[in-house]
Amino acid sequence: MADIALAPPRKPFVARHPSVLIFLGLLALFTLGVTILAEGFGVGVISTSFVKTLGKTLCLCLVALAMDLVWGYCGILSLGHMAFFGIGGYAIGMWLMYARTEIIVRESLANAPLPPTPQEVSDGIATQIFGVVGASEFPPIWAVAHSLPLQLAAVVVVPGLIALIFGWLAFRSRVTGVYLSILTQAMTLALALYLFQNDSGLRGNNGLSGLQNLPGLSNVPQSTVSMWFFWASALALGLGYLLCAAVVSGKFGSVIRAIRDDEARVRFLGYSVEAYKLFIFTFTAILAAIAGALYYPQAGIINPAEIAPIASIYLAVWVAIGGRGRLYGAVIGAAFVSLLSTWFTGGQAPDINLGFYTIQWVNWWTILLGLSFVAVTLFAPRGIGGLIDLISDRRSPKRHGADLGPDAGALQEREADK
Repeated sequence: MADIALAPPRKPFVARHPSVLIFLGLLALFTLGVTILAEGFGVGVISTSFVKTLGKTLCLCLVALAMDLVWGYCGILSLGHMAFFGIGGYAIGMWLMYARTEIIVRESLANAPLPPTPQEVSDGIATQIFGVVGASEFPPIWAVAHSLPLQLAAVVVVPGLIALIFGWLAFRSRVTGVYLSILTQAMTLALALYLFQNDSGLRGNNGLSGLQNLPGLSNVPQSTVSMWFFWASALALGLGYLLCAAVVSGKFGSVIRAIRDDEARVRFLGYSVEAYKLFIFTFTAILAAIAGALYYPQAGIINPAEIAPIASIYLAVWVAIGGRGRLYGAVIGAAFVSLLSTWFTGGQAPDINLGFYTIQWVNWWTILLGLSFVAVTLFAPRGIGGLIDLISDRRSPKRHGADLGPDAGALQEREADK
């Protein structure tokens, strides 16, 4: 009886994709290095404010991953993903503001002759939070703001539902290209204009503030809190990168790339294009919201200006500069532009005196960013990530006119380029 050959065991995912392992290793080394050098648990070389900047940068890298997945791999140029980023920030910010204000109100009522009733505590919290917009009652949107588990669920459920409904309506109507980009931008603008109103239930243009103060941990120094959020941001980025790499690999990844390149042909082959696009759009919206939920407690404040359409345009610029269609390119682009923006707009970049005019980078940074985007589009369409491709020698094979198909006379390289 002939021996039956056994198939070799399947390698783990990270072993089959060494770039993922390299990225996770570099992220772990970076996290360890910052921990050793920071004030909270290390030698104090890196200040607490810069640790927060690094933590926020990791969150921006995560939302850039989401943008690269939906645009670079699936071909959907969404100009509204920073809206989901902001929704995640508002969801966690509501609990942070409520819980912190509740502690303040209870402490102020502790000296009253009679113990305060739950209604008196609730009224005091509402007055403290909404007095700035002339209100003293909780709007319905704050119904579960007292519960951390429910607000954490809202970080995922609310943007996921919005993306699901919006995507279903748009994709089933087969809206594509620039028209879809305009729709996503219109959605973002409508949400921002609504949040600017005082009766929106989220304090209008005042936004939510004091988010860096964790309730019940007033004795914990900010140097320690900043490290907690930095670790959480690094963990979220690592897991997000792993999930995105899993999505773009295998058959699923091949299908969404095909949708990007030729949607009509993929539909002709029998694939449910709308289902694939809807999954990617919803998944990336949730990813962006999680990034926002980690970003704004480190920023300390969130207001409707953070959701303005220009923010989503900046996000597309980051991905383009880093190199869309490459997960590591999106991370590189977001980190590079974010840190450079902090340096230019934070007054650290020296002004340039031309004699007749002084270039102040605080005012000229956005112009420099726009010129960089144009230059990358014209001269380096693969972005910064393309340099890594050159270093790793990941170029297309030189076929020299060889047959591209199994039979002689199949499509040749020269024909394929036409």
